[in-house]
Amino acid sequence: MEMTWVTGRIAVGGGIWNSGNMAEVARLEVTHIIDMQIEFDDTPLAIPHGIQVLWNPVDDDFQPKPPEIFQRGVEFALRALDEPGTKLYIHCAAGVHRAPMMALALLCSLSWKLEDAMRLIESRRPMADFADVYVKSVEKFLAKRAAARAAKGKPQTTR
Repeated sequence: MEMTWVTGRIAVGGGIWNSGNMAEVARLEVTHIIDMQIEFDDTPLAIPHGIQVLWNPVDDDFQPKPPEIFQRGVEFALRALDEPGTKLYIHCAAGVHRAPMMALALLCSLSWKLEDAMRLIESRRPMADFADVYVKSVEKFLAKRAAARAAKGKPQTTR
């Protein structure tokens, strides 16, 4: 299992797969997990450690992803990050496509510019690969989110 801290509270990486790896995640004081892999749900492994999991399964098929995938992940992450002392691990099977894609959506929802967020993720996790179709999916989510927030009179989230 490879975990890369993108910020002090947000990590990106590959699959956890077993109880030994989940114990390591707990030792690193991770309190919340966004599991993007369709292959495996971490929830049963996390329960003994008190780690909250959002299983947000997405196929790594290089097809456009619906905004709802990002909305679920961002809402879960923002609630987690609102709590003091929490740490979030976003992962997929290899930590190359789906997890960086969700981390990108999250950082941009936290007021990062898309290009800056991509550079940060790539600088910390060089194996991250932002497929154009996934970046476009994130951009569509962000546009939909901005429109919804503007309609409600809410500013962009900052943390």
